[in-house]
Amino acid sequence: MPVTVLAFVRRFLADYARNRVNLLLLVVVPVVFVAVVAGTLADAARILGGRGGAAVENATAAWSAAFLAGIGMYFQSAATRDTDQRVVLAGLRPARMVAARLLTGLALAVLVSAIALVTLALRTGIDRPGHVVVGTLMAAVIYVAIGTAVGTLVSNPVNGSVVVLLIWILDVFLGPAMGAQERVGTRILPTHFVTSWMVDLPSGHAGRLGDVGWALVWTVAAVAVAWTLAVRRTRRAGQPRRRQRPGGWRAQLAGAGRAAWRDARRNPALWALYVAVPVIFILLADAITPDQPITVTVREHGRRLAGSYPMPEVHGATMAPIAVASLAALAGLFTLLDSRAGDRRAALAGLRPAALLAGRLGVLAAAALLATVVSLATTASVFDAVRWPVYAAGNLLVAGTYALVGALLAPVFGRVGGVFMAFLLPFLDLGISQSPMLRSQPPSWAKALPGYGSVRVLLDGALTRGFDELGALVLASGWIVVLSLAVAVAYRRSVSPPGSLVTALARPAASRPGQSGTFNGVRG
Repeated sequence: MPVTVLAFVRRFLADYARNRVNLLLLVVVPVVFVAVVAGTLADAARILGGRGGAAVENATAAWSAAFLAGIGMYFQSAATRDTDQRVVLAGLRPARMVAARLLTGLALAVLVSAIALVTLALRTGIDRPGHVVVGTLMAAVIYVAIGTAVGTLVSNPVNGSVVVLLIWILDVFLGPAMGAQERVGTRILPTHFVTSWMVDLPSGHAGRLGDVGWALVWTVAAVAVAWTLAVRRTRRAGQPRRRQRPGGWRAQLAGAGRAAWRDARRNPALWALYVAVPVIFILLADAITPDQPITVTVREHGRRLAGSYPMPEVHGATMAPIAVASLAALAGLFTLLDSRAGDRRAALAGLRPAALLAGRLGVLAAAALLATVVSLATTASVFDAVRWPVYAAGNLLVAGTYALVGALLAPVFGRVGGVFMAFLLPFLDLGISQSPMLRSQPPSWAKALPGYGSVRVLLDGALTRGFDELGALVLASGWIVVLSLAVAVAYRRSVSPPGSLVTALARPAASRPGQSGTFNGVRG
């Protein structure tokens, strides 16, 4: 192998390691999916008609490695397009550049697979280690190819990371380990045959090649397609990017609102998710849920009663808030993440930070309301709440809570980590901790999570005829107040931190050493 290729591989891996979000995900993803929620996912798979148990727990290692490999390789492809083209123009052959990128992806696949497998071994041990180790590595390699292909076709980091994440969500939750093995439409998912083979769930539709044969075909074909797309991308000349051009309280508020709305319109990925997420989370959940009774504890006439309800209805009712929360969190993430630099310049020019924040929060409230309306309209096609106004109010509380959570994610996790957390937090809170599908009522510790009060309100409206969750309503409202204050503080600090130029320009000139004048201290 040419020395040049290996030198590039070392540099690419060093770039990956320098990104703190990458290192954070290397810890968070295996801990969450392999160590923390593997048992809960196994229970959910059993409820949905799958085998559950060790099959799902072993599959979590492959899921974890696949996600890390796909996201890592997406940014190895998308964020380096211009750099790769300049290196090729300087004389490096496109095939060598692509080989360096894909070898970097293979190294990442080995790394993330090893981390996931070690986590699994520490948690429960590995059943059928040969199959699980090879299957986990194949899943990671397939997602290296997916990340490369998406990075080649989708340059916007928000859009691309969302595409990879949605492919992964469909692959995991419609895969054979979660009980969807016999559904014809799921056979085209990337790791369908890999999962069937590694966890000993024979598909029965693999023909002469068998599950392992189709798994190898998927792996080789995915790498070949990624190679072809990456070579074409590297040969293509880079195109110039378009540059974006950067009174009274009412005028400032109106201007801030218009600017926030223009920023929101520029993010097509978010609006596409308003269609995709409800379909994936609600309609598919209803389609794969067995028609069996389930026991849910609700409050009626001041007493807690255990009632039996059809499982598809309960599942449909509880998937809507997960869709609402994810969309609202993404809206909060993008509304504040993409605005900080522009708002800081606007504050320097004289706009009040309070007016800027009010404009952003107004657009965020509209986005959260839209997420609720779209999700409820989708839910209405598969579920009929007992009292729609209360059920809708509970979902609005979820939307407000997680829109503010998303706004707080922006400065901490950035784009990639923020998108992941916008889906992960609602999943852990609403989908795992508060879900009546997994237990008749939430455990005591779940009451401390943001979604507890909102979920109790919406379940009250979904399943009972009288309103008995006043305490939960107060709790949910309190979360919104606290989160609003936290967002205001964080935004104020990011836009006009103490000692910034805004403060300096606001002081009279006589108060600044070495200057004089009376016009707000600003010289011509």
